[in-house]
Amino acid sequence: MTRLRSYENVPQPNATLYYTQRATQGGLLISEPAGVSDITQGYPETPGIWTEEHVEAWKPIVDAVHAKGSIFFCQMWHCGRYKLNVRSHLSSSDKLNYPTPRTLTLEDISQIVNDFRLAARNAINAGFDGIEVHAANGHLIEQFLKDGLNDSTDKYGGSLENRARFCLEIVQAIIDEVGADRVGVRFSPYLDILQSSNSNTDALAVYLAEALSKLNIAYLHAVEPRSVCIDGKLKIPHVTFSNEKSIQWHLYCGRGLQQRGRQ
Repeated sequence: MTRLRSYENVPQPNATLYYTQRATQGGLLISEPAGVSDITQGYPETPGIWTEEHVEAWKPIVDAVHAKGSIFFCQMWHCGRYKLNVRSHLSSSDKLNYPTPRTLTLEDISQIVNDFRLAARNAINAGFDGIEVHAANGHLIEQFLKDGLNDSTDKYGGSLENRARFCLEIVQAIIDEVGADRVGVRFSPYLDILQSSNSNTDALAVYLAEALSKLNIAYLHAVEPRSVCIDGKLKIPHVTFSNEKSIQWHLYCGRGLQQRGRQ
């Protein structure tokens, strides 16, 4: 969640107090999402990590968190089809009630993957211990993952493997830049935000989790299911991984850290 106080996308000194109040000895602290380029922001006054000015602004904040003994990861995002500035909106399709986005071309996708890679290097240069890729909550990466929205007909749309390709390419690019042990991923397969619904959520959750496990990332940050109305009754859908042994790293579910598989 962002605080909307990074004027001109530059983290402000007051963020030092905010983060140090939440830092604990030996704990993992994840920053508010930082944009990876000047067309990524979906809200006003959110921080960036794509310029040297951003790097220098983050440094004292990161240093203060480290002084409290915390591990500090920089969460990075691209909001995709909903945003407030005047530049073109980009997404896996042109669906939305916001200003009409422009469907990404293959060249656009390649550029965004590289934006994440460069932003990851900037985050490490700012002193962050690692990167959390924000692939959840209806933002650009999830706009590709969910078939309720992604209507692409190229190699990034259609099959589950194709829809996950964009996310996995971003994660691989960041791994190549900073190392797998410095990378986490946040995803929310059960949330339907900004029309990002999916027809087979369990299959998506398991496929992406197993694919990320093969990349040996540090952890997966899963947003837990919310209650939904099914047949007139409130129910909470949940996923059961078909093969726990295939999930070889930490799975963080908001209320605790589970090691080697979700039970």
